[in-house]
Amino acid sequence: MKTIVFIPARGGSKGVPRKNVRFFAGKPLVVHSIEQALGAEGIDAVIVSTDDQEIATISQNAGAQIITRPASLSGDKATSESALAHALGELEQQGETIEKVVFLQATSPLRPKNCITEALARFDEGKFDSLLSISPTHRFFWRVQGDKAVAEYDFLNRPCRQDILPEDIRYVENGSLYIFSTEHFKKVGNRLGGKIGYILFEEEYSFEIDSETDFRVLEEVAKSIF
Repeated sequence: MKTIVFIPARGGSKGVPRKNVRFFAGKPLVVHSIEQALGAEGIDAVIVSTDDQEIATISQNAGAQIITRPASLSGDKATSESALAHALGELEQQGETIEKVVFLQATSPLRPKNCITEALARFDEGKFDSLLSISPTHRFFWRVQGDKAVAEYDFLNRPCRQDILPEDIRYVENGSLYIFSTEHFKKVGNRLGGKIGYILFEEEYSFEIDSETDFRVLEEVAKSIF
């Protein structure tokens, strides 16, 4: 019964071309997640699913196992869940029995030290079906209804940041880390569901790379973290 880390990394990218192999803080972007996974306790294998030979070579050299993703699961509309289902199928055909999956997104290269080990412990202790990393945000949220802006907070009594009560803090799904049982995933086809736990990352770890601006900003943030 194995615990694997799964990292989806296709070759196509419109926001930041070739982002998974572009150098970020001194090494290809995908390598940060691979190295963090290899440094965690309780991980039996690190799997990179890709359709791209350069990504495959770089990932393999960094210590990951490669599962070649078919073209039908590599387009802009292909989901990470479809790539994961394919990878699990390939591993099962090889005789592997996967119990838990740690899902890392290469576009979130900044993670707290030891967070994967801590998240796995939290997942097991809480007997969760799935778990995700979240980060606090102190921004004020609004919704748009037609031509009207509707506040999700009491703007007549706008609180100072330091006065926001713990129960009033909002959290964002930062996209960095997910854990789930294979049994859960096969049942619902999604990384989240059932009894959902969480691990908290501070705000500096909440950013994802989806644009050139994200890339430049995160490299500056990385200087104070790495």
